[in-house]
Amino acid sequence: MLGPFGAISPQVVRSDRLTSMTIAIIGAGNMGGAVLAGLLEAGHATESVIVVEAREEQAAALREKHGIRTLPATEAAAEADVVVLAVKPYGVVPVLESIASSLRQGTTVVSLAAGVPTSAMEPAVPDGVSVVRVMPNTPALVGEGMSAVAGGAKATPEAIEAAADLMSAVGKVVTVPESQIDAVTAISGSGPAYVFMVAEAWIEAGVHLGLTRDDATTLVIQTLTGSAKLLESGTHPAILREQVTSPGGTTAAALGALEQNGLRAAFLEATRAAYVRSKELS
Repeated sequence: MLGPFGAISPQVVRSDRLTSMTIAIIGAGNMGGAVLAGLLEAGHATESVIVVEAREEQAAALREKHGIRTLPATEAAAEADVVVLAVKPYGVVPVLESIASSLRQGTTVVSLAAGVPTSAMEPAVPDGVSVVRVMPNTPALVGEGMSAVAGGAKATPEAIEAAADLMSAVGKVVTVPESQIDAVTAISGSGPAYVFMVAEAWIEAGVHLGLTRDDATTLVIQTLTGSAKLLESGTHPAILREQVTSPGGTTAAALGALEQNGLRAAFLEATRAAYVRSKELS
């Protein structure tokens, strides 16, 4: 579903075209494993999913658990319509070079690696192969990821759509120009760590106020969960904040302290630092 400015709406429905494709996942670690599980849960046929896993013990466990096939990289690439690279950034180009001769015209390569631009990947693949870059985040491990998809210079619209459909199996998706991937990295790619740090500090604050650690943890996690659900209603965060804040009340006092201690400025500086570092790594 297309949203404003060509972005994929968060309410993405996987297309029938993707379900008819053979998908090879190279690397079945955290993110590759999350994509695998998401695809199968969404109804993708097990016979149309191939995993490349160097460790035979892990490969055997995947075959037994999911009923999928495991093959060497070149054999998997030769069969696949979509090749998902879920390897470390330093391994992306070497893997592409090793499977290049097996890639067929019309194949889509989807890289989940941070910091590797499509301009570094495209020279390693034959003409007619689309390269699409994805910036996912770790909530994909529980099916609540936020992924941004950016096509390379030679990527077809169909390849970009296939990558978006793929990642919708593990959460929500937007499409952006590749020039915005560093900004995405700073906001959603690194974003879970910001939330976890806030949660950690918030729990410690509860302990300092005399709560048990277990109670403080439950209070904070459920408050974060419920607040996220309210945000999903589409109501502007400022309005939701005002609904909690009574003039002269406890929330107003707390918010005043946060503003005085530079909360907004801290987030601006943090995301800018992540953005700059992302560009450096690219």
